[in-house]
Amino acid sequence: MSDPTIVRAADFCRDFARYQDEAMAAKVIFVTSHDQIVGAYLSADEFDHYRRLKAREREVLIVGELDDEMIADIAAADYGAHAT
Repeated sequence: MSDPTIVRAADFCRDFARYQDEAMAAKVIFVTSHDQIVGAYLSADEFDHYRRLKAREREVLIVGELDDEMIADIAAADYGAHAT
């Protein structure tokens, strides 16, 4: 994975169009103020991914009701690995 794109808030505001374009490639632009991350700008794809994850946070799964695809995903999971 490449190094994250980190930009100061003042630069982000001043050159928003540039960072908007960069977000499409980098997926996430971290915005800092006084050397602390205060927010992030997500690409549309990354935002959709975030929304899907947030929707599943509260999803209750009952083992007996899992479909074959979900069972296959669980069986194929690489435990301890981080999702990309």
